Amino acid sequence: MSAPINENQIVYSQASSYIKKLKEELASQLSSEVEIPVIIGGKKIYTKQKQKIICPHDHQHVLGYYHKASAEEIMMAQNLIANNGGANSNWRKMSIDDRATVFLKAAELLSEKYRFKLNAATMLGQSKTALQAEIDSACELIDFWRFNVHFMQEICSDQNLISPKGSLNRLEYRALEGFVLAITPFNFTAIAGNLPTAPALMGNCVIWKPASASMLSSYYIMEILKEAGLPDGVISMIPGDGAVIGDKLLNSRDLAGVHFTGSTHTFSNIWKTIGNNLSNNIYKTYPRIVGETGGKDYVFASADADIDALSVAMIKGSFEYQGQKCSAISRAYIPKSIWNKLKDNMFEKLEKLKYGDVTDFDNFMGAVIDQKSYNKTIQYIDEAKKSTSAKIIFGGQCSDQRGYFISPTIILVDDPMYKTMREEIFAPVLSIYVYSDDKLDETLQILNNTSPYALTGAIFARDREMISYLTGKLVDTAGNFYINDKPTGAVVGQQPFGGARLSGTNDKAGSKHNLLRWTSLRSIKENFNPPTSL
Repeated sequence: MSAPINENQIVYSQASSYIKKLKEELASQLSSEVEIPVIIGGKKIYTKQKQKIICPHDHQHVLGYYHKASAEEIMMAQNLIANNGGANSNWRKMSIDDRATVFLKAAELLSEKYRFKLNAATMLGQSKTALQAEIDSACELIDFWRFNVHFMQEICSDQNLISPKGSLNRLEYRALEGFVLAITPFNFTAIAGNLPTAPALMGNCVIWKPASASMLSSYYIMEILKEAGLPDGVISMIPGDGAVIGDKLLNSRDLAGVHFTGSTHTFSNIWKTIGNNLSNNIYKTYPRIVGETGGKDYVFASADADIDALSVAMIKGSFEYQGQKCSAISRAYIPKSIWNKLKDNMFEKLEKLKYGDVTDFDNFMGAVIDQKSYNKTIQYIDEAKKSTSAKIIFGGQCSDQRGYFISPTIILVDDPMYKTMREEIFAPVLSIYVYSDDKLDETLQILNNTSPYALTGAIFARDREMISYLTGKLVDTAGNFYINDKPTGAVVGQQPFGGARLSGTNDKAGSKHNLLRWTSLRSIKENFNPPTSL
C-alpha cells in the first residue's frame, strides 16, 4: 500500500459553503442534550452517577450528561478481556487487512459524514475555534487512522530474516497478552482518538478512560468506530474518576500496557504503582508504559532573527487554543538588540485579536477548559502583578462571569528563573526573558537547566552557523525541535510527536515507533529436515 496523504484542511471563511454546515451542526448540538453511557463490550450502561457536560465559554449551557463508571462497571470491562472470549480472541486473530479496513473506513466516515459533528463537539465541549477544531478533530485524527494503518503494514511486512537451506524463519507480530489502558486528555480530540485505537489496530483490546472535559467528542469517536465495523469489546469506554479507574485497572493481573497523555504527576504515579506491583508479582507480563506528559516549551531567538516571522510564531504558538496545547510556547528568550522592535510588532498584532465564544468565527481564542484551570492561571497573573522581578506588559484581563476567559497575557521577567519561566501553566500566558547579546552561551545554559521538561522548542536565526550552533547546544531540550517555525502543529507522518525528560517516554505518536510498542514479536523457526539421529 502506498503511503497516505495528509488530510486537506477545510477553511471556514465566510465565502465557504462548509461554514453553513458547521453552523447548522453547532446549532443542533446547542439545542439538545446528549446522554452518554459507559460502553463495555458494545453494551451501553447508564449508571447512578451522572456529570454535566458544559461549554467552557458559556458554562451555564449544558450540552448533556455522561454516566460515570463505578467499581462494578470497571470490573465488568476487566473481566470481559480477562476471560479471553469474544472480541479479544477473535480480534487478535484477524488478519491485518481486516483490522486495517475498520480504521480506514473510520477515517473515511470522519472525512465526510462525521466531520462537522466531531468538529462542532470539539468546539462546544473543549472551546476550540473552528480552525483549531478542523486541524485537530478532523485532519489530525483522520491522519492518525490512515497513517497508522500504513505503519502497521510496514511493521508486519518486515520479515528480513535469514533462512538457511532446509528451514524457514519468520516473525509473527502478536497482540500483547492482556488489555491496554488508554488514558486521554481534554485538549486534543485526535489524541483521544489515537491512544485507544493505535494499540487496537495492532490486535489489542483496550479499556479507554477519556477526559471528563472532552466527553462529547469522545462519545462521537465511539460512534464512528462502531459504524466503521469495530467489533464490540475491542475498545470499552469507561468515563469516571481517574483515581477510581486507575486503582482498579492498574492493579489488574491482565494489565499489558498503558497509553497515556496527561500530567507528569499522574504519569509518575502510574509508574510507581506498576513498579510496586511488579515487586509483588501481580502481573502476568511486564506492562508496556507509553506516555506524553507536561511541557515548558520555548522559543530562543538570536540577534539576526526575522522579526516578522518570530512575532507571528510567538503569537500563534503561545495563544492558539488558549495556550492549552502540549506544545504551546510558554517561555521565550529574546536578545536585547531586537526586543523593542519585536515587542512593537507583537503588540500591534495582538491588539487586533479577539477572544470569546467560539461560535463567533471572528474570535481567535476561546475559554480555558474549566474553573480549576482558570483559578490556577489567575494566581500566576496576580503574583506577577505584585512581583518585583516580573511585570505584565500585555493582557492580564480575566473573567469567569459567563465563560472561563483569560486574555492573551505576556509577562516580562528580570529573573530567568522566575516561576512562570519554570512551571507549566497550560494557559494563554507567555513569559519573556530579554538577554544581553553578549551572554548568548550563559542564556543557553539557563534554558537547558530551567525546566524538567523537554517536549518542544524552537530557535529563530538566519545565519547557518548560528542555527547549527543553537541546535547542538539545545539537543536535549526538546523531542520536537523547530527551526524558524513555531513549536506547535506537529503533523502525523511529518513530525512524529513526543518529548523526553519529564515530558514522557518519547515513543513518537504519528510514527511506526509508537505502534511497535503495542506488539509482541514471536520468532518462528520451521525445520524441513529435522535430525533423526544423534
